[in-house]
Amino acid sequence: MLSTAIVTASYAPDFERCRLLCETLDRNVTGFEHHYILVEGRDVALFRQLERPGRTVVDERDLLPRWLHVVSDPLSLFRRRVWLSLRTKPLRGWHVQQLRRIAIAAHVPQEVLVYVDSDVAFLKPFDCAAFQRAGKVRLLRRADATGNWLPGNHAVWSQNAAEMLGIAAPAVAPYDYISTLISWRGSSVKEMCARMEAVQGKGWVEVLGAVRRFSECMLYGRFVDEVLEGEGHFHGSEEFCRVHWLGKALSDAEFHDFVAAMSPQQVAIGMQSFIGTDLGRIRRLMEA
Repeated sequence: MLSTAIVTASYAPDFERCRLLCETLDRNVTGFEHHYILVEGRDVALFRQLERPGRTVVDERDLLPRWLHVVSDPLSLFRRRVWLSLRTKPLRGWHVQQLRRIAIAAHVPQEVLVYVDSDVAFLKPFDCAAFQRAGKVRLLRRADATGNWLPGNHAVWSQNAAEMLGIAAPAVAPYDYISTLISWRGSSVKEMCARMEAVQGKGWVEVLGAVRRFSECMLYGRFVDEVLEGEGHFHGSEEFCRVHWLGKALSDAEFHDFVAAMSPQQVAIGMQSFIGTDLGRIRRLMEA
């Protein structure tokens, strides 16, 4: 079996959600060697509370170029953060979380990287061996790249991925690779970065930072399918995590219905933190 790590990119407002993830992961998940939590430098001390043998908090300053500087954004009355440099456009937290997820592959020994967001909780036992088959790593791929749940974005992300990777055609792929609780192959991530640098003639962080409108999942999926031609991977379309992506916070009854509607292969739920569902309610409803 290939060595496996779980990777979570997070930030201070999601700390308690990340704590719940860690609790449910420790209780329900097997088949991995280590859990890495990737955070901004100023959040490291907070997240150190979650460390234990087999779990490490990683400072983004150990992953990303030192010319990328983070400051409080005056345009948000200093409530939000912005990453600035002379080599990229201004980047927001969601951009930099994606950069961390890519960068970690060059810093850890594990070959299978299982990505799970910090607003996920595992409700059922799960073995990360599900992401491997005969030495190959599972690539989530669905034939619904139009992305009805995020209209207009998938096509842009897919087209930008093709341009960054030097894929001539098709401009937009017919597949969707975006979800949480997915796996990548570490060596393939490093090859993807090298490909972008060879095509664009500059570092991969600069490439992505100049584009800004990108999806790391779309980028990786197109690289594996169209550059590597699937080498080292197998496809799966089933999602292991049921996610409430958009809309309003769920009522107690709606939450129970949401959990009851999990398909047999789904072992975790994701409540997007920006929706505003109270974490205490989620804990109470999970226990119930």
